[in-house]
Amino acid sequence: MGPLEGVRVVEFGAIGPVPMAAMLLAEMGAEVIRLERARGSKGGIEMDVRHDLTLRSRPALAVDLKSPDGLATAHRLCARADILLEGYRPGVMERLGLGPEALCADNPGLVYGRMTGWGQEGPLAQSAGHDINYIALVGALAAIGQQDAPLPPLNLVGDYGGGALYLALGVLAALIGRARTGRGQVVDAAMVDGAASLMTVFYGLRAAGDWQPRRAANLLDGGAPFYGVYGTSDGRHIAIGPLEPQFWSALVAALGWDEASLPDRADPASWPELRRRLRAAFASASRDTWCARLEGTDVCFAPVLDMDEAPGHPHLRARGTFVEVDGIAQPSAAPRFSETPSGLRCPPLPPGGPELERALTAWGFDSAAVTGLTGSSG
Repeated sequence: MGPLEGVRVVEFGAIGPVPMAAMLLAEMGAEVIRLERARGSKGGIEMDVRHDLTLRSRPALAVDLKSPDGLATAHRLCARADILLEGYRPGVMERLGLGPEALCADNPGLVYGRMTGWGQEGPLAQSAGHDINYIALVGALAAIGQQDAPLPPLNLVGDYGGGALYLALGVLAALIGRARTGRGQVVDAAMVDGAASLMTVFYGLRAAGDWQPRRAANLLDGGAPFYGVYGTSDGRHIAIGPLEPQFWSALVAALGWDEASLPDRADPASWPELRRRLRAAFASASRDTWCARLEGTDVCFAPVLDMDEAPGHPHLRARGTFVEVDGIAQPSAAPRFSETPSGLRCPPLPPGGPELERALTAWGFDSAAVTGLTGSSG
């Protein structure tokens, strides 16, 4: 099941990017076991396990890492693991006796993935923080929002884009390197580093003088009238993005305009007038009317759908982009593979149960060992 079949991952329970990365690896076929210390909250929000969707596709084992039995359980699993994922502040795993030096002595091939906000070292390494702080520091937040203030882009940029995806990429790269060297290594994945990396193209544009340090003044930040969101007559919204001349021409034709009579869209001075015209045009009809006229054309168009609407869109339904599990609509596994399909393996589970026993058996533990491991947990 999936291209990572046979890869064993120990996930130390955390919030944000660590469970997201573990979910991705599990749905690409890795055998992931999550060591859960206690049920808590996600970003201050109490969450029932069945709704905590990034915990899907792998079982959990309740372990008290401060007890001798719990610590021994963690060591036994890590000795057989290919990858470890943890998201504590720097030094916490070392104080528990589970740092890289301790675990890699028993398992030199272990890829030790560390996820933090600020990184393992630096003046802010021991400070608390969240997604909004990391993207603020690297210039990303300042570039997003309206003219008068930045706007947090959910926690997609720091936690998940700059965190989970870089952690998953890093541990898989280290796993490939291990095939050559025979040795694992520590992967220091910091959200502040990942968010900065995501900004690479914009730092290049800024250096070239092609990006203004003002929000809503550039091609991709809502400044250009031909890359933005417009209200419709029914109070909904549509999004257009015809950046290239041929796609702009397609939109102009669909609107019945004469392109030669329009202001020069390459001149930012003309953008307010173009925006006024586009706003008036799109406000003249409903969102569904614009979908019927523009969707599926080269206008670069999409309706702005909310989370209740998105799973029912014909394109997403045709691709199976969303699935329903236990009555909960949720994104399906991604990306897709032609020969070794990925997929959801189970809904989010509380610690214990038959899925955990199956996973421990797949890790090579016999029935007595499985009983001992589950018995020493909690």
